[in-house]
Amino acid sequence: MPMRIEELEAMARKIRAQAVRMSHRGDSPHLGSQLSCIDILVAAYFLALRIDPKNASAPDRDRFILSKGHAAPALYAVLAERGFFSKDLIESYNTDGSPLPEQPSPNCVPGLEAATGSLGHGLPIGVGMALAARIHKLNYRVFVTLSDGECNEGSVWEAAMFAPAQKLDNLFVIVDFNKWQATGRSEEVMSIQPFADKWRAFGWSTYEIDGNDMKQVVDVMSKVPDGSGKPIAVIANTVKGKGVPFMEDDNNWHYRIPTADEVQQVWTLMGQGNVTL
Repeated sequence: MPMRIEELEAMARKIRAQAVRMSHRGDSPHLGSQLSCIDILVAAYFLALRIDPKNASAPDRDRFILSKGHAAPALYAVLAERGFFSKDLIESYNTDGSPLPEQPSPNCVPGLEAATGSLGHGLPIGVGMALAARIHKLNYRVFVTLSDGECNEGSVWEAAMFAPAQKLDNLFVIVDFNKWQATGRSEEVMSIQPFADKWRAFGWSTYEIDGNDMKQVVDVMSKVPDGSGKPIAVIANTVKGKGVPFMEDDNNWHYRIPTADEVQQVWTLMGQGNVTL
């Protein structure tokens, strides 16, 4: 049975707690960037994607690419909860020899489609996958999550021109627009406004939503394809560090590692009880 919105929200809280724990245990940063996109990941993997964790390489599976590879720990936590691999594997995150590196490597675990540590590559890969579906007469869809800072990359806009020209209506892009980059506000580093208008001008069917509102995320993900004959671009307005009051909209959490006490605060806040570190 499909999960209800309340169940998806509960899963998002669980994943947020796990992501904070993984950051502490693995001594790895980029936590704020993970928290902003967790609602997107949960809606995709627990409702929108046509996937079978027991047959992770099925030719007709939907594909999901997390182009902002620095948020990979949150994706690992989602894949584990979805049944792609044992939850016990999460304990090895970012340790020597683990298949769960800080940023993803190709096929490191079932369900992970591409290495995306270098920003700007996810959309071009997704465009290629979407075009391959047509060539091979397969009915899968391709979902790509970008960061807003990543949209400074020219490779993103080359792919953004190509997809509408090929009428790739099986392609869905959602931008985690948390309005921060590593060193400052996205608008201060390189302005991308008017953002939605840029995608429309390139020929995309474009929507704007609250990317931390589960119902809005679910609703927009149900539109693939949306009948326009165009690829879909969604500007998902999010909050960096979403869900944790002392992390929200604080760019220090791009690099800070939470203490044990802070991990427990988050686990309590998310209703997950006492944490084991």
